[in-house]
Amino acid sequence: MKKVGLFGNPNTGKSSLFNRLTGLKQRVGNFPGVTVDKQLGNLKFGDETVQIIDFPGTYSIYPRSKDEQVVYKVISNPSHADYPDLAIVVVDASNLERNLLLFSQIYDLGIPTVLVLNLTDVASKNGLVINLDQLHVHFPNTTIVRSNARVGLGMKELQEAIAVLNDSEKTPNTTESIPLVAMDDLIAQSADTTTRFERIKRIVADVVVKKENPVSQHFSSKLDRWLVHPILGYVIFFSVLLVIFQTVFSLASYPMDWIDMGFANLAEWTAATLPEGLFSRLLTEGIIPGIGGVLIFIPQIGLLFFLISILEETGYMARVVFIMDKLMRPFGLNGKSVVPLISSAACAIPGVMATRTIQSWNERLTTILVAPLMSCSARIPVYTLLIALVIPDQQIWGFLNLQGLVLFGLYALGLVTALLVALVIKQFFRKSSERSVFLLELPAYKAPRWANVGLEVFQKVKLFVLDAGKIILAISIILWALASFGPGDDMEKAAAAVIAPETENPIAVAAYEDQVAATKLQHSYMGILGKTIEPVIKPLGYDWKMGISLLTSFAAREVFVGSLATIYSVHQESDDPKPLIDRLRNEKYLNGKPVYTLASGVSLLVFYAFAMQCMATLAVVKRETKSWKWPLIQLGYMGVLAYLGAFIAYQLLK
Repeated sequence: MKKVGLFGNPNTGKSSLFNRLTGLKQRVGNFPGVTVDKQLGNLKFGDETVQIIDFPGTYSIYPRSKDEQVVYKVISNPSHADYPDLAIVVVDASNLERNLLLFSQIYDLGIPTVLVLNLTDVASKNGLVINLDQLHVHFPNTTIVRSNARVGLGMKELQEAIAVLNDSEKTPNTTESIPLVAMDDLIAQSADTTTRFERIKRIVADVVVKKENPVSQHFSSKLDRWLVHPILGYVIFFSVLLVIFQTVFSLASYPMDWIDMGFANLAEWTAATLPEGLFSRLLTEGIIPGIGGVLIFIPQIGLLFFLISILEETGYMARVVFIMDKLMRPFGLNGKSVVPLISSAACAIPGVMATRTIQSWNERLTTILVAPLMSCSARIPVYTLLIALVIPDQQIWGFLNLQGLVLFGLYALGLVTALLVALVIKQFFRKSSERSVFLLELPAYKAPRWANVGLEVFQKVKLFVLDAGKIILAISIILWALASFGPGDDMEKAAAAVIAPETENPIAVAAYEDQVAATKLQHSYMGILGKTIEPVIKPLGYDWKMGISLLTSFAAREVFVGSLATIYSVHQESDDPKPLIDRLRNEKYLNGKPVYTLASGVSLLVFYAFAMQCMATLAVVKRETKSWKWPLIQLGYMGVLAYLGAFIAYQLLK
């Protein structure tokens, strides 16, 4: 299959052109031996299929980041598996001087090239007229296509250029050719870049004419007075983030509830329909809830990336990166890290996936590793229960609610810890050869192209369901097995010892069933694990029952509340947590001391603020980093942080 490489600077419309060419016939892969993604798509010409490879956006083939190293290694090695038969270089027609650097480098390699002058509408508004004939004189062995990928202009001509592709076209471009410099020769690279820019300035002066009094970017300039203002810029941005967060948190809750209810009803119907047995239990207690646990995140992921894609399409995201980069860099992060971190306050899964906009691998990895420290919506049920249990409902200074302050403090604790951990991680990356260089051009504002937005959302949801979903489902089945089976017939004997009610009162029957479930869980492998780890968690103020809840909530944090309700055999007819709170308040050790005190409650709050208790997030981190190394490191350091934080909290308050 012939390969066509798609190259270009960031914000040149390369993604729009890729979407135009390939439509839904896309998939994400990774370059051999590295964790950098590549977008792959197919374009058919009769019986022949051409593969389109969308390379990472870069300003030059000389590498400053892992993404740019990929571009260099591929196009400097004709034997590389992804070496293109044809190179399509997308440039911003309104800024030829900057964009022609990358094109000239690829052109001089002798690869058959197509120069796509994209964003011609912006160039026209700026009063720029490009003489194509004269441009072709400077680059004779190339095809030049005018394009506006947003509206489809030039797609027919581009497809024709791809269609005539054949191996005989692979002849070196000898006109003013400048050889490629070695990847590790920084001095030669600098000299080469200087030489190229001098040549490009002469070319631009020869081919570009600027009309008097152009329409220009007056609208963008007026908006930027507000959006990149040193003070108002931050106020506007955090207001936008607040709207995004509230929208994702509020709107996504409805379809998430529908999905949750739908799978609960499906499991109930399946249990009532199929004959009782091991397969029925596996299906209704393991597989169906596992699939539901995957699909329930789709509304949050889809809605978040829908809103982020709109910000990127309009050009506002570039302004966000510009104003936030200076604040985030001291912590080893990037301006683009802000949106993933704030998004993680709703759910870490879309937050981790949103790091794809960060070009530097080190900064992207740092953002991924600290994103789950932000308090997500799954922690809210845990926070609500424990705060109501151990924090007095009283006013401070007559108007501040103490419980509300504690909840705010937990969110602040997550943010501050995320920044401090990022600062520590930065020290490990100091020896890295990757240099983070901040290069950014603020594009003109434009209306979003809804086809691009839709494709972006579709790709993100597809990646999560197909890749992370398999891991989540597998772990769900494992957890079900640990909670459903025990050694010998211990579970059955323990359940038989529970005294059945003498009445058919629904509440009494339900309470009996809850007690049976709690007894079975206590004697299951999961219960045995809880008792086994009790000596380890006792210094935190926890007993074995809390240990079981901690273990089960590693599937998802919100499982903690349901596990406690099952263990303590509390039947709740509504979502009101008071019956459970009353039961927990009355829980005593054998010596008569209460189990749940201010010390143990705060210890649990700190533990849940820090611990990585979300297998779905771990699965997504594995997918994004292409390795189990980083999610395991994440699980380890967050576990240590949670244990030490909970230990200190308990020892100080007991």
